[in-house]
Amino acid sequence: MARVESKEGYLEGQLLIAMPAMADPRFARSVIYLCSHNADGAMGLVINRQLDTLTFPQLLEQLEIAVSRPETQTTVHFGGPVETGRGFVLHSADYVHEGTLVVANDIALTATVDILRLIADGEGPRQNLLALGYAGWGPGQLETEIQDNAWLNVPADPSLIFDDNLDGKWNQALAKLGIDPTQLSGAHGHA
Repeated sequence: MARVESKEGYLEGQLLIAMPAMADPRFARSVIYLCSHNADGAMGLVINRQLDTLTFPQLLEQLEIAVSRPETQTTVHFGGPVETGRGFVLHSADYVHEGTLVVANDIALTATVDILRLIADGEGPRQNLLALGYAGWGPGQLETEIQDNAWLNVPADPSLIFDDNLDGKWNQALAKLGIDPTQLSGAHGHA
């Protein structure tokens, strides 16, 4: 059931959907946007898990970023278990500055403090998702996990990435593939 449909077999700019049998509890029912995927490995951000331990105003305070009225709509997400103190902003490509990586035509990634100031002042990208940490794979590791039926992949779209309904993203991502989650088995095998 694994799908690999990207340039040269890489999945950059796509979503990974954790299968029900995902053994790692950090990724159970996760949806991950792949920011980078090549022969050297892969890097992505979990887009459907909010951090309960830190708010955006608290993060601004920790970083000593003073703003007159901080944007309180912004939530802080668990981006993955690697470098959990490092922040990333996945956002619409209407904001592209030095240090921004355009992943797909309409999605970009920025990891600078400047973008946090702009978001806090209500002047940042039209859509954004702030995450601490990321998910990472070494060379060939993600491909092996896909072959072992740990992940499905589907083309990403901004409406799903930036949707505020975090609990529904896993089901929405599966629906893009025409899959009913109740029909998925936790078992896997190879024909």
